[in-house]
Amino acid sequence: MSPQRVTATTPRSRPRTRTRAPAEPAHAVSVSLDGATSPVATKKLEQLAARILKAEQVPRALLSITLISSRAMARLNREHLGHRGATDVITFALGDDGSGVLVADIYICPEVAREQAAHFRSGIREEIARLVVHGVLHACGWDHPVDGQREGSPMWQRQERLLARWRKTQTTTA
Repeated sequence: MSPQRVTATTPRSRPRTRTRAPAEPAHAVSVSLDGATSPVATKKLEQLAARILKAEQVPRALLSITLISSRAMARLNREHLGHRGATDVITFALGDDGSGVLVADIYICPEVAREQAAHFRSGIREEIARLVVHGVLHACGWDHPVDGQREGSPMWQRQERLLARWRKTQTTTA
């Protein structure tokens, strides 16, 4: 993005031109692969996360989304949540950085996502997208029960509505 030109005038002077730097993006989202592969382009996952932040009316955010191996996910799950084995997604919502920026780290395990996709008879790309939405919603403060009522919770319903909207944009642009 190139800088914008701004012309300023003062009384009894000729116009002068100064350069103003472009505005910082409101949502900085980074997706990386660490020992894992993704069937979805990282750029698409960044766009999805930014879209969810906008839908949640988060004015400024800094998100890091990392796709990791099942071994790395099992370690995070044990060390930070006290659970055994790999899980699909873990969100560390670090909160507001003091200047109004939402900060969060999200970890997704594509291997677990693949197993879930097979179990629920959905595609792996859709399951990865679902986990991105799920992780971002947790970063935004949403939560759900951990028992069987999880899929009927307001968070889950919001997640599925946002995912349906995303799918619709993907079919119209493809």
